[in-house]
Amino acid sequence: MEGSQKEIRLIVAGGGTGGHLFPAIAVVKEIERRFNQSKALFIIGRAGRGQDILSRQGYQVARVDVEGLKGRGWKIMASVLFRLPKSVMQSIGHVRRFSPHVIFGVGGYSAGPVCLAGWLLGVPTAIHEQNALPGLTNRMLARFVDRVFISFDKTRDLLAGPEPIVTGTPIRPELLEARTRGEEKDGRFTILVMGGSQGAKAINQAFVEALSELTSRGKDPRVIHQTGELDYERTRADYETRGLKGEVIPFIEDMADAYGRADLVVCRAGASTLFELAALGKPAILIPYPFAANQHQDVNAQALVETGGADMLRQSELTGGRLAMLIEGVMGDRVLLEKKGQAVMKLAKVDAAKVIVDRLMELISV
Repeated sequence: MEGSQKEIRLIVAGGGTGGHLFPAIAVVKEIERRFNQSKALFIIGRAGRGQDILSRQGYQVARVDVEGLKGRGWKIMASVLFRLPKSVMQSIGHVRRFSPHVIFGVGGYSAGPVCLAGWLLGVPTAIHEQNALPGLTNRMLARFVDRVFISFDKTRDLLAGPEPIVTGTPIRPELLEARTRGEEKDGRFTILVMGGSQGAKAINQAFVEALSELTSRGKDPRVIHQTGELDYERTRADYETRGLKGEVIPFIEDMADAYGRADLVVCRAGASTLFELAALGKPAILIPYPFAANQHQDVNAQALVETGGADMLRQSELTGGRLAMLIEGVMGDRVLLEKKGQAVMKLAKVDAAKVIVDRLMELISV
């Protein structure tokens, strides 16, 4: 089917951060690989870095006026619910104008009104739940969509509706190139630090303290540190004040290169990150985001820890000293590092995008 001249129009709904959007982009790229005439429209909410991420990729973007409900005060919740009919009507307008063959929800509150609009208009709909514990939007949508995809088998019994299909989380094809870049390494131990596409101040602060401790002990790792836009200047100044060296940048554009050079990754535990680590065989120190809904990142992280390829350090326990100790434990033991890299691959599902597209195509007739 590769290179088919059939036209496929797909709406991707949801996201707002790289964690939701990068897997969705992987699905779109798989469709583009198969169909020369494919078109994709991403419909997102007003918040997050979604517009920037998608604009860099050259995709068409539309927006709906919608906000999340979970964890909000009753006045804000009432306001959100009051505006919900408007967001559904906006979504109906987007769907009618684009006339998609299928709608694919990727989690996040903006997926709700768009998938609902598709259901009302008779357009086939599907959702993908990345996390081990499903979010509120996907728990609601699972009851009436045509396909439900999940990343973790343990999610199977937590969603009503069609029998979930375990796929893992799709990975951008360019990241898989990182698996072939090992020959470019010069033997120097390299640490990749990232707190997701928006950064994480707690990780930034703790890692700089850890690097200072490692340096004082004569360790000299190479560092690639994605800080996030908001904490870049403070983190960069912290490096300079302490006399530390590293590639300190707000946002990594070429993640394949960064992963390819990394021996160890210090990061959050979003599902997309975990499946990237697994596919690329990268040992990790996971610091779950403590304010994630239902603490789903803790559950995500545990899945990777159970492979033997990762360590978990909760943010409540995070200090520079503890982080330095974990880093030093693998830094001086290449055999252990190799074992962890092999172990983490037990979670890998590199064909997730292919499986999802196969099942999406079953929903449509073109």
